[in-house]
Amino acid sequence: MNSALSISFLLGLLLGSFYNVVGLRVPKGESIVAPRSHCPSCKRTLTALELIPVVSYMLQKGKCRACSARISFVYPFVELSTAILFTLAPFLVGWSAEVAVSWTLISLFVIIFVSDVHYMIIPNRVLLFFAPLLFIERIWLVPLTPWWDSLLGSFVGFMMLFLIALVSKGGMGGGDIKLFAVIGLALGVKLTVLAFFLSTFVGTMFGLIGMAIGRVKRGEPMPFGPAIVVGTLIAYFFGEAMIDMYVKVMM
Repeated sequence: MNSALSISFLLGLLLGSFYNVVGLRVPKGESIVAPRSHCPSCKRTLTALELIPVVSYMLQKGKCRACSARISFVYPFVELSTAILFTLAPFLVGWSAEVAVSWTLISLFVIIFVSDVHYMIIPNRVLLFFAPLLFIERIWLVPLTPWWDSLLGSFVGFMMLFLIALVSKGGMGGGDIKLFAVIGLALGVKLTVLAFFLSTFVGTMFGLIGMAIGRVKRGEPMPFGPAIVVGTLIAYFFGEAMIDMYVKVMM
């Protein structure tokens, strides 16, 4: 068990580093293979020792070895967060085929987080890659009960945000709408609705905290992707327990 968790953690670290590259390059239409990773400031190609997830950032004290330009904290944050989530997933869903769905969902969210934080974009290419993957996992590998709950969840997820976008006249981005269609495939109807409300609550909290510390100005757009990531992961891992608790309180 310990070795499996260690492998999960290391896999998360390595994939988190790769997902940083995907989230930064795909929105700009760049290749995720070439050119090799380099310093954004001096353009120097990074060595293998400078690409060790989290460790390199700590050893270099968050600065480029050549030009001393500050390296964004998002890089190690994403790497470590991916590793932690990959390790926690088996504890929360058990060592079963559901772990594959968990890791797929986490992978999607990590890339979305990076791209939305940097560019306020949720790339179609990323959604088009993960949508069929989650569809296959939910229809053949770990189907929901009933099996069509995934398809209905995708439809409900899309329509909820689409109608909000219509009513608010653009208050919801197209990427957010399509992302919830993909989320619906993994969560089904009930948890997708819960994910939306939790995402809205988390987004509101992020906005209020951002304004309080001066990082967000009233009336200016802010990325909703990170709130969707947090809200949906809460719904996915703890949603059933939250709904059961709510029902018991109301009865």
